Formats: sequence, structure tokens, C-alpha cells
Amino acid sequence: MTRKTKAELIRELIETTRANQVATDKMDEAGGRALGVNRTDGRCLDLVDQAGRISAGDLAVAAGLTTGSITAVVDRLEKKGYLRRVPDPGDRRRVLLEVTEEMRERSWEIWGKLSERAAPYLGRLSVAELELLIGHVRLSTELNETRAAEIRAELDS
Repeated sequence: MTRKTKAELIRELIETTRANQVATDKMDEAGGRALGVNRTDGRCLDLVDQAGRISAGDLAVAAGLTTGSITAVVDRLEKKGYLRRVPDPGDRRRVLLEVTEEMRERSWEIWGKLSERAAPYLGRLSVAELELLIGHVRLSTELNETRAAEIRAELDS
């Protein structure tokens, strides 16, 4: 059996990552359809869920949307029962957004199976292997965020 060169492995990692991104995109599309939301609304739900609680302004920045667009997104998601506005305990004039228990339950029904299916595999990995995977995902996230910001800046200038 011939060992792959480092360059071949790097190419394979890039190709595998791209395939994973497409598969994730397909999963998010299917999950959004199951929830009855569009892609933007689904992304916003995920951002709110990750944050725990977030202001509409911060959500707009995180999602790359205008504050006007976020208002429409929040209104749609609140109407569906997936998102709620709650008073900011630190500033009663401010409102924060959080996902509802219904959203958490629906989300688990859809995406929870991924966690359940991955658990046996991940449980067999060593701490070092898990750290390596986490490092790769963090690097990939940083690279994508940075390049997306560069492209937006180029387009805006």
C-alpha cells in the first residue's frame, strides 16, 4: 500500500472539508424545511441558540444583516413560537432574544440524531485526537470568517 504524500493529504483534507460543508448545507436546508423557516431565519435561530441571549443589533451583526431585516426575521420567528423577546436584566430599556423551549425540542428532534450517531465514534477518540479535531474546526471557522469579511469589504468599497 502506497502512503500518500503530505501534499496529497492536504488536498484530500480540503476536498473532504468542502464535501462536509455541502453536506452540512443540505442538512441545514432539510432542517429549515422541517421547521418551516427559510435559510436566513434558520441561521439566526442557530446564532441566538449559540449565544443563549442576544440583542437584535448583535444578531444583525453576527448574521450579516441590517437591523431592519433582523426585525422582520425576529417577527417571523416569534410568530412561529421559536423565538421570544425578553427584558435585559442589566438594562430594562433593552430587549434580548432567546430561543423557546419549543424550538429546543424541535431542534433536538431534527439535529439531535447527528449527536447520537456521532457519539460512539467520538467516544473512541483520544483527548489528543479530539483536541486536533477541535483545532481544525476552529481554524476553518476563523479562515472562513476572515475571508468572508475581506470579500464584504472589497464589495462595499
